[in-house]
Amino acid sequence: MDIVISWDLAALAAAAALVGFSKTAVSGANTVSLAIFAAVLPARESTGVLLPVLIVGDVVAVLTYRRHTHWPTLLRLFPAVAAGVVVGTVFMFWADDDVVRTSIGAILLLMAAATVWRRRPGADEALTSLEGRRGRLKARSYGVLGGFTTMVANAGGPVMSLYLISAGFRKLGFLGTSAWFFLIVNTSKVPFSVGLGLIDGRSLLLDAVPALFVLPGAFIGKACVDRIDQRLFERLVIAATVLGGLQLLLF
Repeated sequence: MDIVISWDLAALAAAAALVGFSKTAVSGANTVSLAIFAAVLPARESTGVLLPVLIVGDVVAVLTYRRHTHWPTLLRLFPAVAAGVVVGTVFMFWADDDVVRTSIGAILLLMAAATVWRRRPGADEALTSLEGRRGRLKARSYGVLGGFTTMVANAGGPVMSLYLISAGFRKLGFLGTSAWFFLIVNTSKVPFSVGLGLIDGRSLLLDAVPALFVLPGAFIGKACVDRIDQRLFERLVIAATVLGGLQLLLF
């Protein structure tokens, strides 16, 4: 891994602060952080550097919103997510940086488009139900995609954000459920990332400075979340997803 200059470290620190903000305010906004890390570092290596930073943000988010977690949703998702992580691990053995970027960017844009389509006036409300056959199929589909994207590029946030929005979660339930989800999923990815050579002593050393900036970002997010109404919250999540997808495809 190349040694980065001070300006690159500053960019990584700013991206880490955005991770903290996304974990406590607008989940999915950390796709911008993903793009920054991938711009400063090679795309594959950036996933190993970013993962510990995300875990720090996950711990803060769990401590902040743990009372608002909807565990039945998590239990419904985890088997499919595990399958997606395994598929993503196999994919990472042969995929180069360009394939990783293009694949994740395309998935994010398709998921955002599907969410907007389902939320149009007059759409069938049954499509957003957590109950029944369609709800189970949707959970499995989003779970596999979420596991795949989080393993390949730490980009599972937008996928799961779109799922929780489509399922009708309000802000606090959304943040509490996603907090525990990503703490469990991201920590479970560590052995896979070590095995792939994405996390090692040098990557952890590089994490030392950016990780410190997660906390101020999280505090800013917590201060802002009560001032964001539900409709704006959902629009910001979808917009962040689209922005992240475009950055991965175009840059």
